[in-house]
Amino acid sequence: MMYRKPHKDYSTPRQKRKAPISWLRGLFLGALGVGLCVVVFGILAALGFYLQLERSLPSVKSLKEYRPAIVSSMYAADGSLIGEFYNERRSLVPLEAMPAHLIEAFIAAEDTRFFEHPGLDAIGIARAMLKNVRAGEIVQGGSTITQQVAKALLLTPERTWTRKFKEGILAYRIDHYLTKDETLHIYLNQVYLGEGAYGVEAAAQTYFGKHVRDLSLAESALLAGLPQAPSRYSPLRHYNQARERQQYVLQQMVTQQYITAQESQEALNERISFSNPKRWTLKQMNYFIEQARREVEARYGHEALYTQGLQIYTTLDPRAQELAEKALDRGLRELDKRHGYRGAHQSIAQSKWRDFAKNLAQHNRNLAEGNVAEALITGFDSKSKSFQLDLGTAKAQLPVSAASWAGGRGTAFRPGDAIMVRLVKLAEKQKPPGPWLVSLEQEPEVQGALLTINHRTGAVLCMVGGRSFEESQFNRAVQAIRQPGSSFKPFVYSAALDRGYTPASVLEDSPISFGDHSLQGRWTPANYDNRFWGPILLRSALVHSRNVVTVRLLQAIGVNYVRDYARNMGISSALTPTLSLALGASGVTMWDMVTAYSVFAEQGERIEPYMIEKILDRNGQILEEHRMRRAGVLSPETAFIMTNIMQGVIEEGTGRRARKLGRPAAGKTGTSNDIKDAWFMGYTPSVLTGVWVGYDDVDISLGKGETGGHAACPIWLYFMEDYLRDTPVEQFEVPSG
Repeated sequence: MMYRKPHKDYSTPRQKRKAPISWLRGLFLGALGVGLCVVVFGILAALGFYLQLERSLPSVKSLKEYRPAIVSSMYAADGSLIGEFYNERRSLVPLEAMPAHLIEAFIAAEDTRFFEHPGLDAIGIARAMLKNVRAGEIVQGGSTITQQVAKALLLTPERTWTRKFKEGILAYRIDHYLTKDETLHIYLNQVYLGEGAYGVEAAAQTYFGKHVRDLSLAESALLAGLPQAPSRYSPLRHYNQARERQQYVLQQMVTQQYITAQESQEALNERISFSNPKRWTLKQMNYFIEQARREVEARYGHEALYTQGLQIYTTLDPRAQELAEKALDRGLRELDKRHGYRGAHQSIAQSKWRDFAKNLAQHNRNLAEGNVAEALITGFDSKSKSFQLDLGTAKAQLPVSAASWAGGRGTAFRPGDAIMVRLVKLAEKQKPPGPWLVSLEQEPEVQGALLTINHRTGAVLCMVGGRSFEESQFNRAVQAIRQPGSSFKPFVYSAALDRGYTPASVLEDSPISFGDHSLQGRWTPANYDNRFWGPILLRSALVHSRNVVTVRLLQAIGVNYVRDYARNMGISSALTPTLSLALGASGVTMWDMVTAYSVFAEQGERIEPYMIEKILDRNGQILEEHRMRRAGVLSPETAFIMTNIMQGVIEEGTGRRARKLGRPAAGKTGTSNDIKDAWFMGYTPSVLTGVWVGYDDVDISLGKGETGGHAACPIWLYFMEDYLRDTPVEQFEVPSG
């Protein structure tokens, strides 16, 4: 019997469901495999990226020896601060010297979870993003304090994702290498807080004029608000924004339970006094400070001076410096006026008066009696016979009588002329002030220098190297090489005394000519008065500064002998060995002249002038300390005789104007050929001062009659009178035997 085998139907429902399941499983497994590959690859890539970054990361170990760039400070003899030198204005202070509320304010403002996170704070980053979105601006940064330390000290400033990854890795390492206090110490000394201040100590002094240890809660909150945007939140520039930021910091401190709500409100109500930031500009600098700075830089290098916190103690007497600057200014103005008024220095069109007055207001903010200021002539009052002036911040009147020294030019002004005036007094004391009564001035074109030392020690008390340091930093007391004229003669006469001459030796004041090839043919020296006195005592020849006698004396004792003699006394400039050396034809510096004259004052001993008493490093260790060195170069008898003769110069000779000092003094005038240089070198038993007057252009004469006795001696007198006022009168010491 035939039957059919049952047909096997492979399309039953059970068999149909098996096929899709197998396909999805394969897809899933494939995707899983790919995913695992991606993950593994990602892990390997991340690991490779990390290893690559890790190799390029700096070590955090350097932070253990945190030595940031700090300010080098310069001090006067009385301990007052006279200069600061820095790339970053920073003063390092330990954490324990900072008030707790300052530290808490910075933590509350910058990194509330500082003591909890390991250098990175994911929660803090998320919270900062949320607050910034809500505020519509950046009110809180995402970087932790530790990250900021890493960024500031270990990384370059570019903004890239790579640098951000490095920052995170380094922050983690720092947190495990340093204690939290060590990190805070670095951060609070390193952070930039605006107005050129780095670190909390510099910021406290900049904004409030006090040390960080003395800050109030309100002041600390203001500082803690600055790191986010130092310029935008500066209380000196944007007070309202600074107050808003201060309020935010205080609220954060309340939230973190550092302070109570009442303490926060009391801080907000506190009236804060701000100081004017101290910036060492040309106006604050002077020739002494700059010369001392140059010396330190030459010894220790630029890097040390501007980054290593040197403490430089100088010999400067601030009172002497101020008096010297005033004396030189007064003398140069008097000389300048003797040669007439040059007229208004510019004429301003009436349409530009308002703009010019605004510019004047910027320069004439602090008007005070005695100050010299620029002014604009706006009219003339015939009733009071006074020119009407605008000072920008006040009005002024210039009586015609107060411009009489200018002759006809002092009455020929027109509206729009810009002139210089001296503020005499306020005609009416009112608000706004004015008008001022003023006198006519003009800025001198002539220059000068003054240098004073305590010749017993060599300490430089003051140094003025020109009329205005702000206008010209060329130091004429140290750098200028000028002909000393007759002020060189004491070296010739002193050398003669050591060659057997005496003050009573008779010399000849009569015509003489010399055939000297170095002087381009025959040279016939002449006296200033073009007269000859015949036989004359050596003492009288120096007292009255007789040129021809001095040349004869130089010829007799030898040019080379005198040149070496002067060099031994302290003249380091090259001296040309010709007979004109007798009349000071070879250039010298004021510094050298003061050094050499101090030998006469110190009974034959040479003491090198110096400006720096000592220098300490940042830790207070002495790097150098001045030790006085004396060298005997003249006999005490020769030095005393020279002092006695130069006392005669002041009592009866070319330096008679200095008699007004009213106390024992010795000195010598000097006038170079064609009156291009005027000198007066003079000293008392304790102080030696040298004065030079002349133009920077050596071809310009000071003018007829402007000798050392007329142009330089008055400046010496102005200074010495003021400086020695109320001090005991001393006598020159007579050497034993």
